[in-house]
Amino acid sequence: MTRFGHAVEKIDERIPGIDLPLMSVSQTRGVIRRSELTDAPQRAESLDSYKVCRANDIVFNKMSIRSGAMGVAAEDGLVTYHYEVMRPREGTDPHFITYLMKSSWFTEELIKRERGIGAGNQANVRTTEVPFSVLKTIDAYIPDHAEQRAIADYLNRETARIDTLIDEQQRLIELLRERKMAAMAKATASGEPVVFRRIITRIRQGWSPNCEPWPADGVTEWGVLKVGCSNSGTFDATESKRLPDDMTPRPEFVVEPGEIVMSRANSKELVGASSVVDRAYPRLMLSDLNYGLTVVNGVDPEFVSYALRSGHVKHQISLASKGTSPSMQKISQRDIRDLILQLPSLDEQRRIVLHLDEQTAKTDALIAESERFIELARERRSALITAAVTGQIDVREAA
Repeated sequence: MTRFGHAVEKIDERIPGIDLPLMSVSQTRGVIRRSELTDAPQRAESLDSYKVCRANDIVFNKMSIRSGAMGVAAEDGLVTYHYEVMRPREGTDPHFITYLMKSSWFTEELIKRERGIGAGNQANVRTTEVPFSVLKTIDAYIPDHAEQRAIADYLNRETARIDTLIDEQQRLIELLRERKMAAMAKATASGEPVVFRRIITRIRQGWSPNCEPWPADGVTEWGVLKVGCSNSGTFDATESKRLPDDMTPRPEFVVEPGEIVMSRANSKELVGASSVVDRAYPRLMLSDLNYGLTVVNGVDPEFVSYALRSGHVKHQISLASKGTSPSMQKISQRDIRDLILQLPSLDEQRRIVLHLDEQTAKTDALIAESERFIELARERRSALITAAVTGQIDVREAA
């Protein structure tokens, strides 16, 4: 075993006025130019205080080290103070060190040493960080340079294969979601154009207590429905937050059977997400980021929920949504009342709902299957990395 600090050294080089690209660290792509991830302007007016990383330096986000936000720099660049820069000492391969840091074994060692709010095994970790002063105390299995290189080469090949399979499944999921959207758009595109205000009798906004995460069933205790949980179209009361004991419940905000719950705020993708409350939840309240919509007699709420999630209505919602950034958009009650959808007869609405229920159930099953494949592939990837860097696999035989 070797002390981690004997394999790498911390680098804190700052050169005011140096002309280098601004870098970011991606969990999947490693250290890349920030311009490859976003076209948003940099926040700081000056980069003079930014750290310099050199080619083959190891860069990691000390606030996101658990999630594997680290990599090897392919070129010289600049990084913010959120990142730590480490340089391999003689005889140390940077790619091996990165794989070591991504292993579940290393993560367990980090958790033992975390500092900050929600540190350790607590589920609500928010501001933990692991600086180099903590990393360097870890005793790790670090073989000679030739074996490090062999392990890194082996993992480069094997993880690339797994990543290719994951990418294929993610593309399949996107295609399935597009197919689902197309089916909803086609099925809800016939009938008389109707302004939303003509078919709703009430729009109500929920309540906003300061809640803690809670695996609620919506019945045994008071809870508040989380925003965006209705994106799939299936009402899910387990996606809620528990109401703390010192807060007074508000029965007037309780969700009602047959009511359409619609997300009024979140990302561009989630604004307008909706589902219909499937049964009575006597102790489950709307959150302030959800609307509760009640439709008139002669209108099927399930049909309206499908229409809200279809492409032509989502486009209207996207145009009407406002916010300071794409990650937080809101739509007003007035804009919802101005939405236009096609409304066929009630019998036709019900026929369309049955058809879409069948079609989307098949698509959702395929999506769930692909998501499970991705989950298993990522578990396999993590286990492979851990086994290789801890000497459980002889990579010469595996090759």
